[in-house]
Amino acid sequence: MQPQSNQELRQIYLFAKLNEQQIEQIKKDVRLIKLDGGEFLFKHGQTAKRFFLLREGHIKLLRSSLGGDEKVFEVISPGQTFAEAMIFMPDSSYPVTAQAISKCSVLSFESKTFANILKESPDTCFSLISHMSQRLHMWINEIDQLTLQSATYRLINYLLYQVPEGCNYYKIEFLIPKHVIASRLSIQPETFSRILNSLNKAELIRVDARTIYIDNVDRLRLYSLGNTGLNNQKKCC
Repeated sequence: MQPQSNQELRQIYLFAKLNEQQIEQIKKDVRLIKLDGGEFLFKHGQTAKRFFLLREGHIKLLRSSLGGDEKVFEVISPGQTFAEAMIFMPDSSYPVTAQAISKCSVLSFESKTFANILKESPDTCFSLISHMSQRLHMWINEIDQLTLQSATYRLINYLLYQVPEGCNYYKIEFLIPKHVIASRLSIQPETFSRILNSLNKAELIRVDARTIYIDNVDRLRLYSLGNTGLNNQKKCC
């Protein structure tokens, strides 16, 4: 099954600068994949021949330990592409597992086809490299947070990241399970719940099931400044 129109493909940064002929080449290999919650799109170690765009739902990228513990590296939201780095690594395997958190609709693209197009389109190639560089920068910042910052800081920072600039009041709906968010932040689920309860008691947030109300964003941001560094990490993690 193919996407609705060429315009839909052009809304994806990877294809924005392609000509009509190149768009038609991409469309020949597009697949629409439907997943139910819990289903796998691909697993760690499988041969990586395709990359993806999430249309609907949420997908977690994870690795499992020998003991069965799950570490979530990233949660993919609608409109995001993933596994595109595999384009530059022919005959490689996926370094993570992709599992649907909820019902998902995914567009799947042939890496080899797009790699051939990149040779003809320097603008698209540079766009992809720029995007991958930004993602690498994000991961470096995340490593810094996971190793140097407290669990409380990481959770507050996660909440503040979702607040639009200029807002001093915001409501956040947890669209994915809390244990997935906890894994994403390298926090134990019970610690995650304890921090939420602590912030709620301090009237920095209000918790109502899967909804978080931040009545004073500036106050929460100031509070987070006192929860950074190694000393707090030992108390909270």
